[in-house]
This record gives sequence, structure tokens and C-alpha cells, in this order.
Amino acid sequence: MEACLSQEKETRVSLLSKLKLTNKTAPYYFIAPAVFLFSLFTIYPFLRTITLSFFSYERGQYIFTGLANYSRLFGDEVFYQALSNTFIYLLIQVPLMSMLSLVLAVAMNSRFIKWKSQFRVGYFLPSVTEMVAYSIIFSLFLNDKGLLNYLLSILGIDSVSWLVDPFWAKFSIMLALTWRWTGYNMVIMLAGLQGIPADLYEAAEIDGASKLKQFFYITIPQMKPLILFSMLMSTIGTINLFSEPFILTKGGPGNSTMSLGLYLYNQGFMNLNFGYASAISVVLLILTAVMSYIQVKVGGKDNG
Repeated sequence: MEACLSQEKETRVSLLSKLKLTNKTAPYYFIAPAVFLFSLFTIYPFLRTITLSFFSYERGQYIFTGLANYSRLFGDEVFYQALSNTFIYLLIQVPLMSMLSLVLAVAMNSRFIKWKSQFRVGYFLPSVTEMVAYSIIFSLFLNDKGLLNYLLSILGIDSVSWLVDPFWAKFSIMLALTWRWTGYNMVIMLAGLQGIPADLYEAAEIDGASKLKQFFYITIPQMKPLILFSMLMSTIGTINLFSEPFILTKGGPGNSTMSLGLYLYNQGFMNLNFGYASAISVVLLILTAVMSYIQVKVGGKDNG
């Protein structure tokens, strides 16, 4: 009996000595809070979402339904409408915004522009504007009796149903996205422009290359990694688009501006159908991964 107690005491002492703060164990203690929080707020929700996508909430409890949510999803017309809208935003708004960001960055990097700091702050401000203020500004700007229609009436042009007509509602969403995020991407590209060696431009000028040729043969190739990064971040943001269609149009009219992010929100928090919403989020995750992979493979193959 005494031998057993002695052995148990030695085991406890050995275990405590291993847990003692030393040079060897200190790194584990330092990273433990971060690992715990990452597991709690990232890994657990991720695994819980995948698990929940195989369940349906019926009669007050979750029931395992296998692939029923996915089967329903791929026969859901509203889902396909949201998917189509998201790709329209992606294919039109992201390239236009990236191009505009690059042009503005080149202009802000030019020695011919005065008050550069003021312009940079002005372009960057929309990206840090609060969503409530942002929504109020665009609602006032785009409603039937808003500022934009007033300006059109001065020019003798009929008013436009910016938030009611399906075509113009999509246009309004893309306009709001471009207004908000162009300055943010411009700052990223401006940082890249300032890292291009001036020797390249001096050598090109000696060889007689015009400014346009310098832009296409020096600026764009040198900026390719940052352009790719900017487009990648914009693509991920657009696939998960929620705020703009939710605030400006609520996904209407007739689901014409419904995005995948907004449809997920409606299913999860308006209809309390968390199993189906989880299935949508899994498809969103796969879609984001595939689009990111394609962009990196196509746009980044020359960058190693």
C-alpha cells in the first residue's frame, strides 16, 4: 500500500516538474491563449458548421438528414439567382475597381499632382466609413427623389429607379462597392508603385519609351503580385457580399440583387433554418477556395 502511494506521489511530482515554467516549456505557455481562442472562435465554428449542414431542425430538435440540405440547395431557384448575381458583381465590379485603383495609384504617385496627401486621405476615407452613415448617404443619393435624380432633372433627363429597377439596382450595388473599396485598393497599389526602382523608368526614358509604354511594360509587370493580391481580396469579399444588398435593396426587387451572403443570412437568422444555412456556407467556402486557386494559378504563375 505504501509502495503504491509512494509511486503515485512520484508520478505527481514528475508531472508537476514537466509543467513547471522553464525555457523549454515557456513557448507553449505563451502560445496557449492564442491557440485556445483560435480553436474556440475559428476551428470549432468551422467544424460545427460542416456538421450542422447534415442536420435539419424539426419538431424542436436537430435530426440527421444526410445530404438532404445539399439536395435541396441544388434545386433551389433563389440560390441559383443569388449565385448568378454574385458572379455578375464579381466579373464586372472587381476588374473595374482594380483598374480604377491602379490608375488612381499611378496618378497619386506622379510628381505632377499637388496636394497628394489630401487626395490620398479623401480616397481612403470611404473604406473606414461606418456602415450606417454609408447606407444613409447612398439611400439619400439614390432614392427616387434623391440627389442624383435631382441632378438628372436639371439636365432634362427622366429620373431613374436606382433601387427599384432590377438592372439599376445591380448597378447601384456595384457603384456603392466601388465607392467604398477603390481607395483601399489604391493605397495597396500605391505602396507597390513606390517600391519599383526608379532606374527602370530612367533606362526606359533613355531608350525613348513613352509614358504609356512604361506603364504597360514596367509598371504593370512589376505590380502584378499586388494587383493579384488586390483582386484576390476583392473576389473573396464579393463572394461573401452581404452589407450593401442588405442595406440598400434587401436583395430585391424580386431577388435581382440577392447575394449568396445575404441569402445565407436570410435562411439562418430570418427563417432560423441553420442546417440549410450551414449547407450554403459550406458551398460558399468551396466556391471561395476554388476561385482563389484559379486566380493564383492563372495570375500568379510567373511569380513562383
